[in-house]
Amino acid sequence: MGQSGSGSRGSYAKGVAKREEILTRALEVIAREGYRRASVKELAESVGLSQAGLLHYFGTKDELFVDILRKRDEVDAARLGPLDDIDVDRLRDGYVGIVRHNGQVPGLVELFTRAAGEAADPRHPAHRYFLERGARLRAVAQPAIERAQAEGRLTAEIEPECLARILQAVADGLQVQFLLDPSVDMAGIIDGLFDALAARNRGETAP
Repeated sequence: MGQSGSGSRGSYAKGVAKREEILTRALEVIAREGYRRASVKELAESVGLSQAGLLHYFGTKDELFVDILRKRDEVDAARLGPLDDIDVDRLRDGYVGIVRHNGQVPGLVELFTRAAGEAADPRHPAHRYFLERGARLRAVAQPAIERAQAEGRLTAEIEPECLARILQAVADGLQVQFLLDPSVDMAGIIDGLFDALAARNRGETAP
């Protein structure tokens, strides 16, 4: 019994490690080759698996690509550092930094926007992902906004929860604009939005 249990744990750990390897490599391939050129076949070959072997770890192609987006979020969160009691300066720097990085990996931006369109269908794996992602982002942003408003650093004319949604909507919407016109400076626009919100609270005109 002990040996069987130990073997099962070992197999499970190997499965988790392989899954993480696949997701990490998939991020690299899509960033390098673009979403359209990164087929399941190419992703499988990059980790030495057949297409069936690759999908064994995820179930379906849609679930694979949703999990790639989850992995992207995990990498982005690591760039932000600890999220407990994050202040508005770190929130701003983190948002701008992540959006700037997105501009360097258009393949991942395309994957995100395509999945966002499909997420309207409650039966699609992306539906739950986008609901959870939005709630997670707002849970980080809203407390930072509340403190900044209390300190007079951000406009108090917009409720914190609403402002958190606005920041999310602008960042997500800019990705669509960027795909249509790669000259769009997503990071600069997000940075400018924070400036405008702060300037309005001071009764000044945003630059």
